[in-house]
Amino acid sequence: MSGLLDKERIIAGPGFNRWLVPPAALAIHLCIGMAYGFSVFWLPLSKALGIKDAIKCAPDVGFWGQLFTTSCDWQISTLGWMYTLFFVLLGSSAATWGGWLERAGPRKAGVVSAVCWCGGMLISAIGIKTHQFWLMILGSGVIGGIGLGLGYISPVSTLIKWFPDRRGMATGMAIMGFGGGAMIGSPLAADLMKYFATPTDVGVMQTFVVMALIYFVFMMAGAFGYRVPETGWKPAGWTPPPAQVNNAMITQKHVHVKKVWGIPQFWLIWMVLCMNVSAGIGVIGMASPMLQEVFGGSLIGIPAKFGELDKTQLAAIATVAAGFTALLSLFNIGGRFFWASLSDKMGRKITYIVFFVLGGLMYFSVPGSAAAGSIVLFVGAFCVILSMYGGGFATVPAYLADIFGTQMVGAIHGRLLTAWATAGVLGPVVVNYMREYQLGLGLPREQVYNQTMYILVGMLVVGLICNLLVRPLDNKWFMTDAELADEKKLAHERAAASEVGTSSGGADTIPTWVVAFAWLAVGLPLAWGVYRTLLSVAKFFA
Repeated sequence: MSGLLDKERIIAGPGFNRWLVPPAALAIHLCIGMAYGFSVFWLPLSKALGIKDAIKCAPDVGFWGQLFTTSCDWQISTLGWMYTLFFVLLGSSAATWGGWLERAGPRKAGVVSAVCWCGGMLISAIGIKTHQFWLMILGSGVIGGIGLGLGYISPVSTLIKWFPDRRGMATGMAIMGFGGGAMIGSPLAADLMKYFATPTDVGVMQTFVVMALIYFVFMMAGAFGYRVPETGWKPAGWTPPPAQVNNAMITQKHVHVKKVWGIPQFWLIWMVLCMNVSAGIGVIGMASPMLQEVFGGSLIGIPAKFGELDKTQLAAIATVAAGFTALLSLFNIGGRFFWASLSDKMGRKITYIVFFVLGGLMYFSVPGSAAAGSIVLFVGAFCVILSMYGGGFATVPAYLADIFGTQMVGAIHGRLLTAWATAGVLGPVVVNYMREYQLGLGLPREQVYNQTMYILVGMLVVGLICNLLVRPLDNKWFMTDAELADEKKLAHERAAASEVGTSSGGADTIPTWVVAFAWLAVGLPLAWGVYRTLLSVAKFFA
């Protein structure tokens, strides 16, 4: 088995179609992207024992007690720690094993990711069956989180090397899949839970098992679909433009991952990502209550504030708010491909300037549009903001490749994802605690988010300043020719450089129908997810 996973076995030969690599990456990202959608399990899991109504724990049963209790249901706030663990482990595992991934290759990393992510879900299923939350923490939270990190960065370096002419577009396609994972997984999980639910079972355990098996098939297919190009490979007819002629921000040299912690530009880009993500991720978590509290009964044509609505009216505006959340998810996903592709034309630094300036203006406009009662302007601002939130994720791998070179960009990207782990805590804390603070001061619910918007503008200003300070690297940071040759040897790279159709490797001709089938295999689930999301969006516009 190890022979099948070795990097030497996946070096592409002549005739290989590079367009087979993006669907392989999508197959993995669409599966691990379900991390965004795990909240669909919280409500049924909070009634796993009581079924209809939760069996509440005694006041003396805190978080640690809920890890092992079998006599009462878990609180939703306790279950939410799994969501936090996902992104903490994603960043830390990507940073820890990014260097190993560059040498082991994307196929081996993809297989490990599949085993961890899907195996973690199976361990969680045992935890649900035995009502042991510590097993869910270990399974999906820790082991699954490691799989999440490895799966997330597994295609980055490979895609950038296959698409040197369109780095942003290539990584945008894959990372779009991570944003789309919940769009497929959430409605699938809801349908499965409804199918498996009985008068004595909420159906979550069976759903975990079925989804783990489906995901394992897709992720293994994606891992075995990976191929890496030979050293120096380039698309037919494409010549890398000299850096000083085309763009001084794009280097032709390479930095070793072990040096990046000491490079100022790395920390500047770290702050760029952290501020962009912090501003967006806090809004994602509060999008539904924010819309409901700001506009209240006007969402359903009733001139009443949120606190004046009865249960039926609250249920009606919650349905509208769910459509708003679904709309934001579409812009999050679309922005990943749109902005990353646009960065190939505009340049990465200019693209982030647009994110911070336009995003700051959007956040600044929110209190005004809320006060004016303009739902259209309010929703439009957040749609633009969420597109740039997703675009920031998709553009940063290409930004890193431009500044640090392509040799170890996957490992460097892994270390940069610690910014995401930080933002995953910082963003929600700012939004949630500022809301509670404003409520404590006695402010009306429709005004409690105003100060938060201005704080988020401040975060984007910090990100803008850091982005403006990014400069090309000094030559001292780059590997020498001898160091680069040693690294290529450790990475098991074939030394012959080639163009399309002139590789020195063995034949690797891929029929067109295979490429079409690969795109269909990931395209159909994605289309189904978009369709289900549009059904929710329709409730907002209705």
